[in-house]
Amino acid sequence: MSTFLSYLTVLALATLLLAPALYGLARDRRIDRRLREAADGRSGRTLRTAPQKSSSRSTVPSTATW
Repeated sequence: MSTFLSYLTVLALATLLLAPALYGLARDRRIDRRLREAADGRSGRTLRTAPQKSSSRSTVPSTATW
């Protein structure tokens, strides 16, 4: 029984150490896929954008420094 618990402990520690790395790898692959799709002009997914404000005045950037 002690051997089984040792294996289980090693498996749990390995999972805890590998989980963040595997999550980051999956995230990087997803971002790379979206960049390739954007470069090819395909739109595999619609991006959510903020609603546009309609204004008759043009926006001038602020030059004030504090």
